[in-house]
Amino acid sequence: MAEKNDNDIAQMPFERAIEELESIVKRLEEGKVPLEESVAIYERGEALKRRCEELLRQAEARVEKITLDAQGKPIGSEPLDVE
Repeated sequence: MAEKNDNDIAQMPFERAIEELESIVKRLEEGKVPLEESVAIYERGEALKRRCEELLRQAEARVEKITLDAQGKPIGSEPLDVE
């Protein structure tokens, strides 16, 4: 079952992944989830967190920095230096 979960998370858009991750965090914070289920949803939360981080890294890599001329007018763009 974990493999299926990984596959569905791998295709998940950022907004859906962050929404589900927030739901998992809320459930765990409430403390009303049985231990076995807590472990399972915590593991899914970790996978969702990795997916969100991956999508954010991809978005950062696509962001471009606008270059300006001496008068401050845009003349082009270059990749943003992201560390």
